[in-house]
Amino acid sequence: MPKFVQPRLLVAAIVAAGLALAGCGRGAETTAAQQDEPKTREVKSDFGNVTIPTNPQHALGMYTTDIDILITLGIPLADSQPIRGDGYTDFPKFFPQEQLDGIKTFHNYPEFNYEAILAAKPDFILNGLGYEKEVVKRLPEIAPTYSIDAFDGSDWREKFEQIATALGRRDAYQKWMDNYQKKVDAVRARLEATKIDPVVAPVTYGMNGKIVANCYGVPCLVFNDLGLRISPLTKGPKGEGTEFSLEELEKLNGIDVAFRSAFPTKTGELQSEAEALKDVASNKIWKNLRFVKNGAYVPFDMEMLYGSPSGHEAFLDVVEKALLD
Repeated sequence: MPKFVQPRLLVAAIVAAGLALAGCGRGAETTAAQQDEPKTREVKSDFGNVTIPTNPQHALGMYTTDIDILITLGIPLADSQPIRGDGYTDFPKFFPQEQLDGIKTFHNYPEFNYEAILAAKPDFILNGLGYEKEVVKRLPEIAPTYSIDAFDGSDWREKFEQIATALGRRDAYQKWMDNYQKKVDAVRARLEATKIDPVVAPVTYGMNGKIVANCYGVPCLVFNDLGLRISPLTKGPKGEGTEFSLEELEKLNGIDVAFRSAFPTKTGELQSEAEALKDVASNKIWKNLRFVKNGAYVPFDMEMLYGSPSGHEAFLDVVEKALLD
């Protein structure tokens, strides 16, 4: 899950300014029915009851996955939204670009940029980083906030449903679920028709210099949706996957197709295998692994890991292309 350092304390002037919510930014036309609705509603959250706008017009997502969820639920965005700062210069390419057209960006990682959040003048904040206690505490000083821990290891779609229910957007949630299932059914039918039945796994290069096979995030959810065989190495003895030193790489040889998360480069392309695995690429055992030798080591944008409607669909497209094109 994305890890953030503890945020800096808000200066007194910012806290004071945050208490007065601004009302400018991009929005949507208000219908007659919406005019008759209460302007706010009280909803339950994992952190107690919160009062939020019934129809936000300038919403902000604390993390990029939150932005994607807001778009999918049909909630208008504020004119400025956060992105990661570690390799990203814009929103992920697989996000809905039309809804993001004209929106300014600011880096919100590795430190939280409260000044930029305040300057965006949101009337509502969706915060999926509920594991950060300081964030949960401070964001309501800027705007009404719905916080949830979207990175607790569970299926992100459960959190998506919870958010949609709280925001009164269950129809939009169900529409996405139905459309996604249609795509899954179509890909599964193609797999069955071609009788392809590979062993798959996410395989990445860990910060400690070891190769890691695990099921964190979206990839194994998609594999399960498609009924693919997932390597047992992704579970490991404690369900957290398996690490391999360079001397143990041959244990990965039962994997037919592997998928690796990658940062985008300055040109927008994903980091190459040689760049991402420079300490491993020349290893003889590695070069002779089945998925490496067969060119079946497939990169995907790291932001697809973290669970959002567009990211989940985009990874399904990656799998479909890797197995069937």
